[in-house]
Amino acid sequence: MDRIDDTTRTELEAAVFRRLVAHLQGRTDVQNIDLMNLAGFCRNCLSNWLKEAADARGLPLSKDESREHVYGMPYETWKAQHQREASPEQAAAFAARAESH
Repeated sequence: MDRIDDTTRTELEAAVFRRLVAHLQGRTDVQNIDLMNLAGFCRNCLSNWLKEAADARGLPLSKDESREHVYGMPYETWKAQHQREASPEQAAAFAARAESH
C-alpha cells in the first residue's frame, strides 16, 4: 500500500467500508452482541465512527442518519425486525469482555 497515492488509498478504504456495511446489512442473523463479543465492535460502533468522522469535518449528520446508513433502514425498524434478546451466554461473554478492558 506504500506505493498507492493517498486519493486511491482513500477510495479503496471507502470501497471496503461500503462492502462491510452491505455485508452486515445482509447478515441480519448476526446480532450486535455477537459482533461485540467476537470483534469488539458492532453496527452501532460503525455508525458512531461515521458520525464522528462527519462531525470532525463539520458535516451535518445526525446519529439517526448515521445509523440508518449502516443498518440500511431506520434503527428502530431494524431492532423490531431483527434484534433478538441476548442469551444468558451472550450476555455473560459481553460482561466478561467488558470487565477485561
